[in-house]
Amino acid sequence: MKLRVIIATALALIASPAVAQNTNIAFGGLKHDSSLPVEVASDTLEVSQTDGSAEFRGNVLVSQGEMKLTAGTVRVIYAAEGGGRISRMNASGGVTLVNGAEAAEAREAIYSIDDATVVMTGDVILTQGQTALSSNKLSIDLNSGTGTMEGRVRTIFQTGSGDN
Repeated sequence: MKLRVIIATALALIASPAVAQNTNIAFGGLKHDSSLPVEVASDTLEVSQTDGSAEFRGNVLVSQGEMKLTAGTVRVIYAAEGGGRISRMNASGGVTLVNGAEAAEAREAIYSIDDATVVMTGDVILTQGQTALSSNKLSIDLNSGTGTMEGRVRTIFQTGSGDN
């Protein structure tokens, strides 16, 4: 009898994952100080004098305090007023963002340093401890440590220890 209850519960969870169009999430681990210095490491760097950008390629690692972003390519856009201040970073090619115990993966991400936001798109997976959520888009406000997942949000909730 116990086995039937466990199987029925498992099937119900698999067959009916939580699905929503927009989901607000607390990102305590993703609260971040975007005024910290940014360090970038990569295999190659190409700088364009015409549009004021730099493109890092191959095993790119962007570090800012505790936050780490890895990607295949990161294009750095500098502020219009000059002075070498970074305004935005566009990452692509298997992006992973890690801060504390939370991690998010996506195809692409835009980190707006001026707005202290990260927008990740394309097959987004967010992991918070034992919980994983997926969606099409994840927007994170680094100042408040909150975010919104949009477009077919999915997760499976664990309801117990499974010892029953």
